[in-house]
Amino acid sequence: MTPVLRTERLEFLPYRPEHEDAFVALLRDERVCRWMGQDLVPEPDIRDLFRAILTDVYPQRRFDVWGLWLKGTYVGHAEVKRTGNVDGHELVTALVPEHWGRGLGGEVVRGLLRHAADNLGLDEAYGMVGAGNTASLTMCERLGFRHVRDVVGDDGSVTKLLAVSTRPPNAAPAAGTTADLVGTAGAAETADATRTADPV
Repeated sequence: MTPVLRTERLEFLPYRPEHEDAFVALLRDERVCRWMGQDLVPEPDIRDLFRAILTDVYPQRRFDVWGLWLKGTYVGHAEVKRTGNVDGHELVTALVPEHWGRGLGGEVVRGLLRHAADNLGLDEAYGMVGAGNTASLTMCERLGFRHVRDVVGDDGSVTKLLAVSTRPPNAAPAAGTTADLVGTAGAAETADATRTADPV
């Protein structure tokens, strides 16, 4: 069961049916899609994705996915799931553009890293950040991410693969853990994720 998470300002809440319009508006915003490295997805497809979260992802406990809330206002999306990009899990976030530039991106990533460490037993996280997303790269550097390698897409675009420990320095690693991948998005403070617009 996807747990409720809390950070200093944010609540990570499992989605409910009444959240559908907010979810659709987020993933239909051209600014969000641009930083995600995504084309705009037709609205009916996004509604199908949202309904699949409720009818498939949650009941089958496939992965954790949340709406992000600030004082009762929807401000974005977050998830953690296994990925084919690395041998581990992917953490993804997207923020409503009106809430960019307030430090929420870093707060979301820190919350997801804590969840990855404390609840999932993961020791290391990875982030996929578009090479041109200098603000996101700055944020990741501030959070302690290190560059692993560049990934070149079929269209020639470059995405930087970054890695960071999920635990404070000198903390003992959990036994039998695997790595996970953090992909985040939200202009001035978060990183590119190639699959955020397709959360299921």
